[in-house]
Amino acid sequence: MSCESCDSDLSQPLSQSPFYAMYPRLSLLTILVVLTLPLLYEMSWIDMASTGIIGAKAGVIKASDDGAATGRLLKRVDTDTDVCNRWAGQSALVNGTIYYYGGHSTTESGQMNDTWSNDFFTIDLTESWDISSPTIKGLPRPSGPPAVANGFLWHSYDSLYLYGGIVSDKPIAIPEPYTLWEYQIKAGNWIEHSNPKTSQGNNSQPGNQPVQQTGEGAGVSIPELGRGFYFAGHLDAYTTPGWSNQTPRIYLKSLLEYTYPGQSHDGVESLAGGKTAGSGGVWRNVTQGGIQDQNKFPSRADGVLVHVPGFGAQGILLSIAGGQEKSFHDPKSQMNVIDVYDIATSTWYKQSTSGPTPKIRVNPCAVAASAPDGSSTNIYMYGGQNLIPYGQQTQYDDMWVLTVPSFTWVEVDTAGQSVPPARVGASCSIWDGQMVVVGGYTGPDLSCESGFYVFSLKDLKWQNNFNALSGGNFQNQQPSQEKDPAGLSGSYGYEVPGAVQSVIGGNSLGGATITAPAQTVTEGPLATGKAITYTVTDSNGAISTQTGTSFSGGNNNNGGGGPNIGAIVAGVVAGCFAVLAAYLGFCAWVYRRQLALYKNHVAMAQRAAAGAPHEKSSFLPSSTNGSSQPTGKGTSITDQSSGIGAA
Repeated sequence: MSCESCDSDLSQPLSQSPFYAMYPRLSLLTILVVLTLPLLYEMSWIDMASTGIIGAKAGVIKASDDGAATGRLLKRVDTDTDVCNRWAGQSALVNGTIYYYGGHSTTESGQMNDTWSNDFFTIDLTESWDISSPTIKGLPRPSGPPAVANGFLWHSYDSLYLYGGIVSDKPIAIPEPYTLWEYQIKAGNWIEHSNPKTSQGNNSQPGNQPVQQTGEGAGVSIPELGRGFYFAGHLDAYTTPGWSNQTPRIYLKSLLEYTYPGQSHDGVESLAGGKTAGSGGVWRNVTQGGIQDQNKFPSRADGVLVHVPGFGAQGILLSIAGGQEKSFHDPKSQMNVIDVYDIATSTWYKQSTSGPTPKIRVNPCAVAASAPDGSSTNIYMYGGQNLIPYGQQTQYDDMWVLTVPSFTWVEVDTAGQSVPPARVGASCSIWDGQMVVVGGYTGPDLSCESGFYVFSLKDLKWQNNFNALSGGNFQNQQPSQEKDPAGLSGSYGYEVPGAVQSVIGGNSLGGATITAPAQTVTEGPLATGKAITYTVTDSNGAISTQTGTSFSGGNNNNGGGGPNIGAIVAGVVAGCFAVLAAYLGFCAWVYRRQLALYKNHVAMAQRAAAGAPHEKSSFLPSSTNGSSQPTGKGTSITDQSSGIGAA
């Protein structure tokens, strides 16, 4: 649209807008809906399990005719948050809440058996807390999703998706054929999507193959793009039904992509023409992306995968760390070369780094923080351990920063600080510019600990509490990036630390002077693309960096341009009616609560008068089956790695 048309739209009187004429009718309709919905909710002819404005009607979410989605109210006792240790769990951060599922947990020091769990709890990052007493809440342990470790928990803005992981080896558990488990955050329900199969797309294997459960791979969620990714990992007797423990483990180098329900993806044939994924999502197994099928691209497990906006049309993924026994010390696996995946073209490239290089390691954790102006994305990597010799692994407690686009490693000096014990398999999340570390394996002694730590990404210091900041949007983006869905979540309050500034130039707000890799790049998104930069005004009113490239991809329709007057007015009207709806809903809830108490009182009085025998109270908890052991079922195996046929 031209600038003239923009000016025309903005200068049009609001009273002449077609949307303005609809306000009275919309207002009347909203009032009628608010007044009648509570009454309709209780009518017997509405027979469904749902969560209404009054409260939840507990019920089973019925399976679809094709059996693709099986809903169960899979709840039992709440998770005990008071444990000795946790590690190798699956976590996701959504709207200021960390969701943590499964992994290992122990109840006493030195425990090595029966550590697999399906614990499920949250950590609140909207409030400040001390690391000795974080704001955690145990959620009901589901009886459907398996007890797994070293998988991944993808997330959209309203659901979690459990993928992969390995089952218990002490005692030995038999894995089942893979099923995708979705947790609907608002409803609090786990939904089963059984028998998922892949779809063919760019640089992928042929479609209609069963999705395999992979363990110890690297995952990442990109909710603004509507996709989750899981890279490499392995297949063995603890991931795959029917796999003999005499058969060697197979390491992978495939990239499994999951398109969330309701999202589009032009790189998948089944979603061509703007189609969107159904309730079970769409899977694609990328195995032929550029150098991916070459020997210089090794199979591996136990690494991390990080998303960096910009450079390509949909950003890039960086694979850091990881390895396998036979190639752990192979030069191709060292951390002076990073594998880079261009999301839009489904192609892998390699990029050399500069600066001191961290020791090669497995199972570190990492988060990415954006400079306020977007001129640099700084990846913080913490912990991990060496892989061999087996049984004599050494855990690490170091912190490193890989600053992009210069691709320079910076070692963080934590001398004199209260550094947590060295660990591997920790979960790391970023919110309000702070890294929150949950759990981690600290060695065979396994002394009990709180298991919660916080690192200030701008001050480069371990601190004794998490400091929740006021302000920020639901994605917790930098203020300058809030209008762009590509702005990194969790970066609110982050500033570039001095140690990084000394390498890439600029100041705490950004303004990096090193805007390309220090080591020459000849092809791929790092050669042709650039970082997304934003206008930032410092305290003196000076502009740090001008706005650059915008995000493209997914189903997100957030665009730039001037203010949308109709949207602003509509938002105000909607807000007013939301307050009215909340008030009426509260009044209805109070009325029904009082009515229920009165009915219970009358009933109890009538039973007492009739001399009725004692009855079991409906408020007493019923017994539940605490076992979550799956039963094994044989199935054929379709390997996800490139160059390996079906077993």
